[in-house]
Amino acid sequence: MILVTALLWGLAGVCVKSISWGPLPIVAVRSFLSMWLFAFVKKSFRVRLTKANLIGGTLNTATSILYVVAMKLTTAGTAIVLQYTAPVLVFLYTVIFRKRKSSLGETLLTLAVFAGCALSFLDNLDLTRLLGNSLAFLSAFTFAGQILVMNGEDCDAQDAIMISNTMCFLICVPFLFTETLTWTPKNIFWLLVMGIFQYSLANVLFSRGIHHVDPVEASILLTLEPIFNPIPVAILCGEKMSTLAIIGSVIVIVSVTLHGLLPRLSQASDRPPDT
Repeated sequence: MILVTALLWGLAGVCVKSISWGPLPIVAVRSFLSMWLFAFVKKSFRVRLTKANLIGGTLNTATSILYVVAMKLTTAGTAIVLQYTAPVLVFLYTVIFRKRKSSLGETLLTLAVFAGCALSFLDNLDLTRLLGNSLAFLSAFTFAGQILVMNGEDCDAQDAIMISNTMCFLICVPFLFTETLTWTPKNIFWLLVMGIFQYSLANVLFSRGIHHVDPVEASILLTLEPIFNPIPVAILCGEKMSTLAIIGSVIVIVSVTLHGLLPRLSQASDRPPDT
């Protein structure tokens, strides 16, 4: 389930790039389709409007809108890599605000992540890409907050996502009527792929599968998303990342993966050998 989730999430780039609409109408349709699929899975539209669910839903709304807008303004690969810094931002939050002690390895890998981000962020920069890269990096902060809130015991992730779908739809639906939209077969196809598979089915699989795998294993499997994301975009849309951006992306992906593995590696080294 987690493996398929990563591959489905990785379709975001090709979906957004293949639809000729602006980003906010895309979010409106995606959220509308997701609302119905989640209601079908839950067998109800009812959600618990707790403080944690509302905060988680609000952060997920911000992440969704920022990420889709960013992909329209910069390359899909750069957008996902900049957002992929979220786990390291969660780590920094725990160090600064929860007084968690960090090892030398964690500190060095954190610096490597932001060095890789800088390479991806600054490559081939113009005003449009500057805005897109900035929004993508901002989405990493909202995504990190979403991770912290939704992992809490007082937050129901499915309810939070349902709330987010409703908020995204209400915020973005006016843009369905203020922009000139072409309902071509290509646009309709990719809207359905995005709404049903890339977003809705992926989130359903994630919410179910995450409870049955080790967190470290899940984080490694989800690394497939930023790796896979630029590939269908390059094949179907002709958008390619430059060498400098690719180097930055590799640094970020490898560093974030090692960052997630460090606690497990540390436990293994401290374990006494079998006799």
